[in-house]
Amino acid sequence: MRRAADQYEMIDEGDKIAVAVSGGKDSLTLLAGLWNLRMFYPKKFDICAITVDMGFKGTDFTSIADWCGELGIEYSIVKTDLETVIFNIRKESNPCSLCAKMRRGILHDEAKRMGCNKIALGHHFDDVIETFVMNLFNEGRIGTFSPITYLSRKDITMIRPLIFAPEKDIEYFVRSNPLPVIKSPCPEDKHTDREKYKNMIAALDRENKGLKHRIFVAISKSGIDGYKM
Repeated sequence: MRRAADQYEMIDEGDKIAVAVSGGKDSLTLLAGLWNLRMFYPKKFDICAITVDMGFKGTDFTSIADWCGELGIEYSIVKTDLETVIFNIRKESNPCSLCAKMRRGILHDEAKRMGCNKIALGHHFDDVIETFVMNLFNEGRIGTFSPITYLSRKDITMIRPLIFAPEKDIEYFVRSNPLPVIKSPCPEDKHTDREKYKNMIAALDRENKGLKHRIFVAISKSGIDGYKM
């Protein structure tokens, strides 16, 4: 995270960064990492956490709220009816796209309300590669998400400090630390197009050791979407 923050100048003096917390391993690792990073990073910054509650029955974020309270992290839960709108009313055939768009808008508005100028997302090393391959296969387009993106309409900057962290390292971190990870209640979990490509890339990487790293290096060398060596 320190390397990503330095290389892409993700953090500036006086930033207030909202961490998007879904309750999964990636977002909680990101929150824990930034909480620790702020203790020694040369540029002083503050963090808070935001969860967009989709409205799934039985979802309880109390453990995350308690954990944030112990760490002294300001935490906001935005309650919504997105589950009802997406799955029951609109009955979306491709719910992930609409869900992501609606959650982003809610997240941006809440971050601004809390006085934040940046939002940190938990996309990691493997996500960079999976998104690149999905765009290539599905759209015939070479690209992935950027390490840092300024949204002029909202006047807020999106940062992704975990882009150098492989998913296996995040899994190890979660096993080694008592993070209040919540299992996703979404019916689409593990059944998405991304999951298909994730499994495909993992199989190819087993047959061609280092494939994922070579793809990441190729992205960085080419300068796609702001990546650099």
